[in-house]
Amino acid sequence: MSTDIDPSHPTASDAAIAPASPVAPSASPIASTAKPTPPVVEFRNVGKVYGGAKPFTAIKNVSFTIEDRPDHGEFVCILGPSGCGKSTVLRMIAGLAPQYPQSSGDVLLFGRQVAPAASDRGMVFQDYTSFDHLHVWENIAFGLECRGMPRTERKALALDWMQKVGLSREKDAYKYPHQLSGGMRQRVAIARSLILKPRIMLMDEPFGALDPATRLAMQDLLINLWKEQQSSVFFITHAIDEACFLSDRILIMSPAPGTILREIKIERSGKTASEMQRDPEFQNRVFEVREFMEKLEQPE
Repeated sequence: MSTDIDPSHPTASDAAIAPASPVAPSASPIASTAKPTPPVVEFRNVGKVYGGAKPFTAIKNVSFTIEDRPDHGEFVCILGPSGCGKSTVLRMIAGLAPQYPQSSGDVLLFGRQVAPAASDRGMVFQDYTSFDHLHVWENIAFGLECRGMPRTERKALALDWMQKVGLSREKDAYKYPHQLSGGMRQRVAIARSLILKPRIMLMDEPFGALDPATRLAMQDLLINLWKEQQSSVFFITHAIDEACFLSDRILIMSPAPGTILREIKIERSGKTASEMQRDPEFQNRVFEVREFMEKLEQPE
């Protein structure tokens, strides 16, 4: 495992470039003229100022690029002091007011200006968002119902997703949200988002209220689902060890008004969350990031 500090946002492939070979006369020119796939998300000098009697600048000059990797969506964690604008960045991507639209700069999704919230972006919050009058399977299938999918088909998919997120089809399908633990309710929220197959998954401290053991289990679950779905994930957390375990890349923001101070690329190990807690190299990485964060939070 290694940590690669990468403040320059490189976009070139790390693979070695082989010498060019002659093109046969019958070769098609299509491959040479194919356009590169635009980034999943790109922020170009983005700022957000909230108006009123005393205008407040939440973020300024935020720039980063997350490339499109169809076979392996990138997992990006955002760290920073409280109030630095992490949720502002996330909700801009989601297209949710009042953070959306930005006050300055460009927020691009797949090369186009971000649009208001749509099902191509799933979102999971820290509080256990659910429809209290609906059964568990109905909560999971709610987005499919909005799309007009027939009841029998959407119920079958919802039951499959219950199994994927570790809920019992037999015991939990007809429970109401108030009958579930916090971890179970977050499983429902994750299933409700992923069943729609979003290209981008946005998660705002979804495990913050969970006990430590449940939190580690949910981290493993999320990694497994992410590998299956191949979505690009943006994940806000205050837990540095969580960010170091989940991430392909960590973005660290400055105190408000927030901007990107540092990018850290992380090589994934394949170990479980609990195994990583005992890994010396992992602990060294956590210490390095924590030391950097503590300096940010010191009063000037």
